[in-house]
Amino acid sequence: MIRKFRQKLKDGPVLGPFSKTEDPAMVEAMGYAGFDFLILDLEHGPNTVRSLQNLVRAAQLSGILPIVRVKEDLPNVIGEALDIGAGGVQVPKITTAEDARAVIQTAKFAPLGMRGVCCAVRAAEYGAKDRFEYFREANEALVILQLESRTALENAKDIIRVPGIDIIFVGPYDLSQSLGVIGQTDHPDVAAMFREIAGICAQNNIAVGTYVETPQAAAKWSALGARYLCYKVDTAIMLNASRQIVNEFAGMALSSRGKSDGNET
Repeated sequence: MIRKFRQKLKDGPVLGPFSKTEDPAMVEAMGYAGFDFLILDLEHGPNTVRSLQNLVRAAQLSGILPIVRVKEDLPNVIGEALDIGAGGVQVPKITTAEDARAVIQTAKFAPLGMRGVCCAVRAAEYGAKDRFEYFREANEALVILQLESRTALENAKDIIRVPGIDIIFVGPYDLSQSLGVIGQTDHPDVAAMFREIAGICAQNNIAVGTYVETPQAAAKWSALGARYLCYKVDTAIMLNASRQIVNEFAGMALSSRGKSDGNET
């Protein structure tokens, strides 16, 4: 699944939502809908590692790559996400090259890093998989770093040159706040910063991504170089679809009442 995703990412773009649900059925449905990946969100979501493992199973069952956005870059947090079978980790609040190197050390086994070793975890089929095969496959997991502050952007060149990074994710909301235009994700300063990051990533053969809320925004950022498009949140997608249904039926009911009132007069 990871290799297939990497090839599709190379051709770009890939599309997937953030997920804040605790329900495996929701995750499974997102996979059957045809999304390329799903970001299981621990930073702004209610899940724990215990509930997360069933969401990872649901994603794998329906053919969608499960990526876990961790709360922070502590070794045990990243290691736990990968141990239960995440296809990649997305780490927020990266501001320096030292931060990036610490993530790589935590997310990769030797010789690429020094991730804590246990061969009885779910990702290793609880010990059924050959340990050396497991180490090789585990090191294919994606490492996605979020740059979302003025400081991170000032250090971007050094960060992006750290070996082992697969994707740089530019967080538009946090970035807009850092630039003094909170919530204005379409602000020219935000676009300029993204364009600069995308150029550095292209020079270093690293994919760049961002968060989008409409197909039009996806087209805009894709044209600026984004290949990893994170589209909305699963709960918001459900909310919007449900609201559209309610509004359509409300319109039908009003129309029907109007016709009925006309017939009675």
